[in-house]
Amino acid sequence: MTDYLIRNADVVVTMDDDRRELSGADLRLSGGIITEIGHDLHSNGEEVLATGCVVTPGLVNTHHHLYQSLTRAVPAGQDALLFGWLQTLYPIWARMTPEHFQVSAQIGLAELALSGCTLSSDHLYLYPNGTRLEDTIHAAAELGLRFHPTRGAMSIGQSAGGLPTDDLVEDEDAILADCIRVVDAFHDAAEGSMCRVGIAPCSPFSVSTDLMREAALLARDKGVMLHTHLAENQEDIDYSLANFGCRPGQYAQDLGWVGPDVWHAHCVKLDASEIALFAETGTGVAHCPCSNCRLGSGIAPLRAMRDAGVPVGLGVDGSASNDTGNLVAEARMAMLLQRVAQGADAMSAREALEIATRGGADILGRPDCGRLAVGKRADIAIWDVSGIEAAGSWDVAALLLAGPRTVRDLFVEGRQVVRDGHIQTIDLGAQIARQNQLAQALM
Repeated sequence: MTDYLIRNADVVVTMDDDRRELSGADLRLSGGIITEIGHDLHSNGEEVLATGCVVTPGLVNTHHHLYQSLTRAVPAGQDALLFGWLQTLYPIWARMTPEHFQVSAQIGLAELALSGCTLSSDHLYLYPNGTRLEDTIHAAAELGLRFHPTRGAMSIGQSAGGLPTDDLVEDEDAILADCIRVVDAFHDAAEGSMCRVGIAPCSPFSVSTDLMREAALLARDKGVMLHTHLAENQEDIDYSLANFGCRPGQYAQDLGWVGPDVWHAHCVKLDASEIALFAETGTGVAHCPCSNCRLGSGIAPLRAMRDAGVPVGLGVDGSASNDTGNLVAEARMAMLLQRVAQGADAMSAREALEIATRGGADILGRPDCGRLAVGKRADIAIWDVSGIEAAGSWDVAALLLAGPRTVRDLFVEGRQVVRDGHIQTIDLGAQIARQNQLAQALM
């Protein structure tokens, strides 16, 4: 593995425990970790000049559906709420094959990488036509991003009162058996792991209470994390009240779905009691502001969650409901929505960047990521602020207030995945062409 010295950054935004910001600083990367941060460091490896750049920890994406990058801007679903949007897309997704999932995962992860992301989760909850979770795992490994895939599932189809079409649901015993298989085959709990696997029944409206309960027991037995959608919009709340007789937070608590090994996506409609529950139990939230806007779900109570001590990270959500996968743009949207809802001082650019880095790493159980400090993983984003987007900027907050929206360089585990704005590890042009062919055939 090549050693690197990142030299003379205009500002290094460490997001370390002291939230230091260092001017004119250098970083040494060796063996996949940061070995030194300082000034005028001696070079033993390849030098990367960062003059005119801001250096940050790699951003962390805590919620995605990578396969959806094949179904961006589908006309029939463009103006629908969550449930109607899903019902439009389920029949399209049911025609997808393992190649669709592999290619779309690589495109989605490459898009994230170009936006500064070094660690991404993925929530894959449908497996048509022989698809398996490892179709996405292999795609991430080839690209070189740190990956936290989750084995999702749907088990209650429309004929049984659920939302998904019947051809996309699975037998619950088979779901649990495959969860065991993929955890045993691919989960690496070690520090610096490039792949950890979670267990993630899709949502309370697409699986049984038995599966939710059994999934929680299995995850604790295997020592892996739990993930699902929760309280995404008013339809979600109404479904919970009608079918379970309680709000989503109570439902989650009753089934063992709270704790520091759990993170829920969206949580737009959490009330004060649910926020207090999540804070008390250390239950994490993946905040997905752009998707919540696109589907008209509302503005999540991010300020209230942060003030209460709820662990929060950012998620781009699927590219059929965003419809992009730019994580630094997601951080900007998170900041802006809290200001719209609560005033211009509700959230600073620095706080939004913290949520996008160490905040996301922490809810994924990765304190080895999301900050720049000696001994932490060498996951680093270098942003060129000498261009037109940031011209005239006075402060590092310009990264979110102005731009840019793509990285110049990106390192994951000390390996350079993006150099001068270009992906280094795969033939991105060929994959884009194949993605477009696959999407055209689906149309």
